[in-house]
Amino acid sequence: MGYRSQADRDAMTVEIGFAVLTGAVLAAVAFVMVYAPTAFLAPHNGLRSVLLMVAAGVAALVFMGRVIDVLWRFGRRDSAVELRSAGPASGAAGGTARGPAHGPAAPVQPSQPGRTSPDS
Repeated sequence: MGYRSQADRDAMTVEIGFAVLTGAVLAAVAFVMVYAPTAFLAPHNGLRSVLLMVAAGVAALVFMGRVIDVLWRFGRRDSAVELRSAGPASGAAGGTARGPAHGPAAPVQPSQPGRTSPDS
């Protein structure tokens, strides 16, 4: 795993908050979608309690699915950045047999749409 800077820890905290917030919103929407027909159809108490249990189960599954999906993607993106920045092992002269060592690849696109990158 290795050392994580304060920026990395902050990014993970923000990502966890985003995952939980969006998971809660999607779970609430899923619960309402499953349980809403009880307001219009007025089923008997047995069916109403079954729909309540099903809605709660669906909401829990949606919440967990969203949190796992967001954090899984963040972890994969984070691993890809670490692998790119590690690069090949450098020799004593700062390079390898293939040529000089280079840092992480510069982004191809400018950081903001409609603007040019500083080196263009």
